[in-house]
Amino acid sequence: MNLTGQLLLATPTLREPTFHRTVVLLLDHGDDGGLGVVLNRPMEVDVATVLPPWQPWTTDPGVLFQGGPVALDSALGLVGVPGDGDEPPGVRRINGSLGLVDLDTDPDDVVQSLSGLRVFAGYAGWSSGQLEREIEEGAWYVVDAEPRDAFTDQPDLLWRSVLRRQGGDLAFVATFPEDPELN
Repeated sequence: MNLTGQLLLATPTLREPTFHRTVVLLLDHGDDGGLGVVLNRPMEVDVATVLPPWQPWTTDPGVLFQGGPVALDSALGLVGVPGDGDEPPGVRRINGSLGLVDLDTDPDDVVQSLSGLRVFAGYAGWSSGQLEREIEEGAWYVVDAEPRDAFTDQPDLLWRSVLRRQGGDLAFVATFPEDPELN
């Protein structure tokens, strides 16, 4: 199964702080493993601190997001590319209207073709078979992504809002308390 472009939502049983209540967009998934970015962990660091030319083009709140625990000294640029035409220079589509931009590209060469930009420090990664085991063990829900998920201006509400739109039992999960032991 290839889950590229899907969202992983941490189940309430996943209590490990790095991934507790996270929403992860899978950028790549296959037999060799998976790679994604956490969409709902904004940092208190403006993009201008590390990539000044990209700051004017970042989607609000205009800060770096912690994409995951791996390679925190690297940056990934996630972009929205409207339509289904050719990719702008420096952009590689992942799925639908979502793509990755080479952050060494001159923003002026690409921004007119984008509908959103978010910059992530680090990423989440899984070795071959690891993600499938975690899903089987009940650590993750796998759901369809919508382009707006990657660029929400309310990342702190993303976990609950994605669950609610699923309906049924998953919508109910959105009401679980932050710490069930305090209930």
